[in-house]
Amino acid sequence: MSTELGTRAWVEVDASALRENLRRIAHRVGPEARLIPMVKADAYGLGVLQAVDALEPMDPWGFGVAAVDEGLALRRHGVRRPVLVLSPAPREALEAAVAAELEVSVSDAGTLDRLVALAEGGASPAFHLEVDTGMGRAGIPSAEAEHWIPLLERARAAGVRWAGCYTHLHSADESAGSVHEQWRRFEGALGVLRARETGVLVHVLNSAGCMRCPEYGCDAVRPGIFLYGGGVGADQPRPESVAALRARVVHVRDAAPGTPLGYGSTHRAVGHERWATVCIGYGDGLPRGLGNRGEALVRGRRAAIVGRISMDVTVVDITDVPDVAVGDVVTFIGNDGDQRITVDEVAEMVGTISYEVLTGLTPRVQRIWVHDSTR
Repeated sequence: MSTELGTRAWVEVDASALRENLRRIAHRVGPEARLIPMVKADAYGLGVLQAVDALEPMDPWGFGVAAVDEGLALRRHGVRRPVLVLSPAPREALEAAVAAELEVSVSDAGTLDRLVALAEGGASPAFHLEVDTGMGRAGIPSAEAEHWIPLLERARAAGVRWAGCYTHLHSADESAGSVHEQWRRFEGALGVLRARETGVLVHVLNSAGCMRCPEYGCDAVRPGIFLYGGGVGADQPRPESVAALRARVVHVRDAAPGTPLGYGSTHRAVGHERWATVCIGYGDGLPRGLGNRGEALVRGRRAAIVGRISMDVTVVDITDVPDVAVGDVVTFIGNDGDQRITVDEVAEMVGTISYEVLTGLTPRVQRIWVHDSTR
């Protein structure tokens, strides 16, 4: 195991698997589409600075983030490639974004006006225009594209660079039909805006879109969850596992029949049981909903999580797993021997999505990046 015995809980991140997942995306959409790996939310909870370093050899167009602060962190790290801030930014943050040469998203006239003012003050803003084709959260309505022609012309005249145009798919993980419909609306807006004639970077596809409808690869794609090991639909290919969540056994005990366990005594020993207390809990990001229903891997075998998950510890039933001792490693996501628990399995168990499981891992869980030079 790649950790010191003093490490209580950690997530191992396989840099080679991360790159392999990006290769699969690239192969799916073809060589004409540039890659914009999404590294928002600390690279989906796994460590953004390590992620951009691991992905740099793949020669991406740039990186996608959700907040100006995230983009500034990449610049401080030395990232010189384009950094695209995809969520609408507070107007007070635009000056810092432009100064750092971040490319920001525009969804309303007020944001564009602020960029014009910055350009008139000597700055060189660049933006990507978001077109709303059904997501509803942000973007100019696709049916109102014509109203934006004079606004874009004014911005261009002031020295604001229109760098890209994009939309956001809402149900690509569920069906191709929704993608086709959103594309139809987006393509209409592109034509009205003459975006392709202007030479802006056109991008549509997220991870699920790349796998389900690669024909809409356009100039670039924005893969996210697939890179980090999350599935993009039951009928789609599985990504390589990237993250493995592990923790150590800190106590082992025998429990007589009827012995209560944990807050609320929601589990009582059925017959003679043997329990292992593991130093990870919901304070580390292990979903509390796994209590009395989830499983973990111990010495290559599946073991039931029993009782409620506490803030700092979790108990697993090791009655059928021989020779478990203090210091042994327990896997909650990842592989152990020929057994595997995926992040999607955990998410489904607690009624959420893989994104929430990964980004919910707290700073108390050490991130350990594993590098294999063979991939």
